[in-house]
Amino acid sequence: MTATAGHPHGPYTLYDLEELPEEGRRHELADGWLHELPGDLWHDNAAERLRAILKQAARQATADVHVAGGPQEVATSAGIRRPDVFVVERDVARLALERRARTYYGPDLLLVAEVVTPRTASERTDRVRKVAEYAATGIPHYWIVDLEPRPSVTVLELDGRRARPAYRAR
Repeated sequence: MTATAGHPHGPYTLYDLEELPEEGRRHELADGWLHELPGDLWHDNAAERLRAILKQAARQATADVHVAGGPQEVATSAGIRRPDVFVVERDVARLALERRARTYYGPDLLLVAEVVTPRTASERTDRVRKVAEYAATGIPHYWIVDLEPRPSVTVLELDGRRARPAYRAR
Protein backbone atom coordinates (compact mmCIF):
# COMPACT_ATOMS: atom_id res chain seq x y z
CA MET A 1 0.00 0.00 0.00
CA THR A 2 1.18 3.49 -0.77
CA ALA A 3 0.86 6.19 1.86
CA THR A 4 -0.58 9.48 0.72
CA ALA A 5 0.74 12.93 1.49
CA GLY A 6 -0.77 14.32 4.67
CA HIS A 7 -2.24 10.98 5.76
CA PRO A 8 0.67 8.55 5.99
CA HIS A 9 -1.27 6.29 8.36
CA GLY A 10 -4.93 6.79 7.37
CA PRO A 11 -7.82 6.86 7.50
CA TYR A 12 -8.07 7.69 3.81
CA THR A 13 -10.74 9.32 1.66
CA LEU A 14 -11.91 9.15 -1.94
CA TYR A 15 -9.72 12.20 -2.57
CA ASP A 16 -6.65 10.27 -1.33
CA LEU A 17 -7.53 7.36 -3.61
CA GLU A 18 -7.80 9.66 -6.62
CA GLU A 19 -4.50 11.39 -5.79
CA LEU A 20 -2.44 8.19 -5.80
CA PRO A 21 0.25 8.27 -8.49
CA GLU A 22 -0.27 6.09 -11.54
CA GLU A 23 2.38 3.44 -10.96
CA GLY A 24 0.66 0.54 -12.65
CA ARG A 25 -0.96 -0.48 -9.36
CA ARG A 26 -4.67 -0.51 -8.60
CA HIS A 27 -6.20 0.31 -5.23
CA GLU A 28 -9.58 0.13 -3.56
CA LEU A 29 -10.87 2.13 -0.61
CA ALA A 30 -12.65 0.15 2.11
CA ASP A 31 -13.58 1.45 5.55
CA GLY A 32 -11.11 4.30 5.25
CA TRP A 33 -8.14 2.15 4.23
CA LEU A 34 -6.40 1.78 0.90
CA HIS A 35 -5.93 -1.77 -0.32
CA GLU A 36 -3.57 -2.56 -3.17
CA LEU A 37 -5.12 -5.04 -5.56
CA PRO A 38 -3.03 -7.98 -6.63
CA GLY A 39 -2.31 -8.07 -10.29
CA ASP A 40 -0.34 -10.54 -12.25
CA LEU A 41 -0.26 -11.51 -15.88
CA TRP A 42 -2.49 -14.56 -15.35
CA HIS A 43 -5.13 -12.59 -13.41
CA ASP A 44 -5.13 -9.63 -15.82
CA ASN A 45 -5.32 -11.94 -18.85
CA ALA A 46 -8.32 -13.79 -17.36
CA ALA A 47 -10.14 -10.51 -16.69
CA GLU A 48 -9.42 -9.26 -20.21
CA ARG A 49 -10.63 -12.54 -21.74
CA LEU A 50 -13.84 -12.44 -19.69
CA ARG A 51 -14.51 -8.87 -20.84
CA ALA A 52 -13.98 -9.95 -24.46
CA ILE A 53 -16.32 -12.95 -24.09
CA LEU A 54 -19.06 -10.81 -22.53
CA LYS A 55 -18.67 -8.12 -25.22
CA GLN A 56 -18.99 -10.73 -27.95
CA ALA A 57 -22.03 -12.33 -26.28
CA ALA A 58 -23.66 -8.90 -25.91
CA ARG A 59 -23.09 -8.15 -29.61
CA GLN A 60 -24.52 -11.52 -30.66
CA ALA A 61 -27.58 -10.99 -28.46
CA THR A 62 -27.86 -7.36 -29.61
CA ALA A 63 -27.92 -6.38 -25.94
CA ASP A 64 -27.63 -2.65 -25.37
CA VAL A 65 -24.96 -2.95 -22.67
CA HIS A 66 -21.44 -1.73 -21.95
CA VAL A 67 -18.80 -4.16 -20.60
CA ALA A 68 -15.84 -2.64 -18.75
CA GLY A 69 -13.55 -2.95 -15.76
CA GLY A 70 -10.19 -1.71 -14.57
CA PRO A 71 -10.09 2.00 -13.81
CA GLN A 72 -13.85 2.43 -13.40
CA GLU A 73 -15.18 2.24 -9.86
CA VAL A 74 -18.19 0.90 -8.01
CA ALA A 75 -19.40 2.67 -4.86
CA THR A 76 -20.32 0.39 -1.95
CA SER A 77 -21.19 1.01 1.68
CA ALA A 78 -17.55 0.32 2.59
CA GLY A 79 -16.04 2.64 -0.01
CA ILE A 80 -14.86 2.26 -3.58
CA ARG A 81 -14.26 -1.05 -5.37
CA ARG A 82 -12.62 -1.58 -8.74
CA PRO A 83 -14.06 -4.78 -10.14
CA ASP A 84 -12.22 -6.73 -12.80
CA VAL A 85 -15.33 -6.79 -15.01
CA PHE A 86 -18.75 -5.17 -14.86
CA VAL A 87 -21.76 -4.66 -17.12
CA VAL A 88 -24.08 -1.64 -17.26
CA GLU A 89 -26.73 -0.55 -19.73
CA ARG A 90 -25.24 1.46 -22.58
CA ASP A 91 -27.24 4.58 -21.64
CA VAL A 92 -25.76 4.47 -18.13
CA ALA A 93 -22.24 4.27 -19.57
CA ARG A 94 -22.99 7.08 -22.03
CA LEU A 95 -24.27 9.33 -19.23
CA ALA A 96 -21.21 8.57 -17.08
CA LEU A 97 -18.96 9.48 -20.00
CA GLU A 98 -20.82 12.75 -20.58
CA ARG A 99 -20.50 13.61 -16.89
CA ARG A 100 -16.87 12.45 -16.80
CA ALA A 101 -17.80 10.18 -13.93
CA ARG A 102 -15.89 6.99 -13.36
CA THR A 103 -17.92 5.77 -10.39
CA TYR A 104 -21.00 3.60 -10.86
CA TYR A 105 -23.64 2.87 -8.22
CA GLY A 106 -25.29 -0.46 -7.40
CA PRO A 107 -28.65 -0.03 -9.14
CA ASP A 108 -26.83 0.92 -12.37
CA LEU A 109 -24.87 -2.33 -12.53
CA LEU A 110 -26.24 -5.50 -14.09
CA LEU A 111 -23.25 -7.73 -13.31
CA VAL A 112 -19.93 -7.52 -11.47
CA ALA A 113 -17.18 -10.15 -11.77
CA GLU A 114 -13.94 -10.63 -9.86
CA VAL A 115 -11.04 -12.87 -10.84
CA VAL A 116 -9.73 -14.46 -7.64
CA THR A 117 -6.01 -14.35 -7.03
CA PRO A 118 -5.41 -17.36 -4.77
CA ARG A 119 -3.38 -17.14 -1.59
CA THR A 120 -3.69 -13.37 -1.30
CA ALA A 121 -5.55 -11.14 1.13
CA SER A 122 -7.92 -10.17 -1.68
CA GLU A 123 -9.11 -13.78 -2.06
CA ARG A 124 -11.21 -13.57 1.12
CA THR A 125 -12.38 -10.09 0.15
CA ASP A 126 -13.58 -11.33 -3.27
CA ARG A 127 -15.30 -14.42 -1.83
CA VAL A 128 -16.90 -12.98 1.30
CA ARG A 129 -16.78 -9.25 1.79
CA LYS A 130 -17.55 -8.15 -1.77
CA VAL A 131 -20.47 -10.58 -1.96
CA ALA A 132 -22.11 -8.78 0.97
CA GLU A 133 -21.14 -5.30 -0.26
CA TYR A 134 -22.38 -5.87 -3.80
CA ALA A 135 -25.64 -7.43 -2.55
CA ALA A 136 -26.30 -4.51 -0.20
CA THR A 137 -25.53 -2.06 -3.00
CA GLY A 138 -28.24 -3.55 -5.21
CA ILE A 139 -26.13 -5.33 -7.83
CA PRO A 140 -28.17 -8.34 -9.02
CA HIS A 141 -25.40 -10.67 -10.27
CA TYR A 142 -21.86 -11.42 -9.07
CA TRP A 143 -19.47 -13.84 -10.74
CA ILE A 144 -16.41 -15.25 -9.00
CA VAL A 145 -13.80 -16.51 -11.45
CA ASP A 146 -11.32 -19.04 -10.08
CA LEU A 147 -8.17 -19.87 -12.01
CA GLU A 148 -6.97 -22.67 -9.70
CA PRO A 149 -6.96 -25.60 -9.45
CA ARG A 150 -8.62 -25.28 -12.86
CA PRO A 151 -10.66 -22.42 -14.32
CA SER A 152 -14.25 -22.14 -13.10
CA VAL A 153 -16.96 -19.52 -12.67
CA THR A 154 -19.42 -19.34 -9.78
CA VAL A 155 -22.54 -17.32 -10.62
CA LEU A 156 -24.32 -15.73 -7.66
CA GLU A 157 -27.71 -14.04 -7.69
CA LEU A 158 -27.83 -11.19 -5.17
CA ASP A 159 -31.09 -10.01 -3.62
CA GLY A 160 -30.02 -7.02 -1.55
CA ARG A 161 -29.15 -8.95 1.60
CA ARG A 162 -27.69 -12.27 0.55
CA ALA A 163 -26.33 -14.29 -2.32
CA ARG A 164 -27.79 -17.43 -3.82
CA PRO A 165 -25.52 -19.68 -5.87
CA ALA A 166 -27.15 -19.97 -9.27
CA TYR A 167 -24.57 -21.85 -11.33
CA ARG A 168 -21.01 -23.15 -11.30
CA ALA A 169 -19.18 -23.91 -14.53
CA ARG A 170 -15.79 -25.50 -15.05
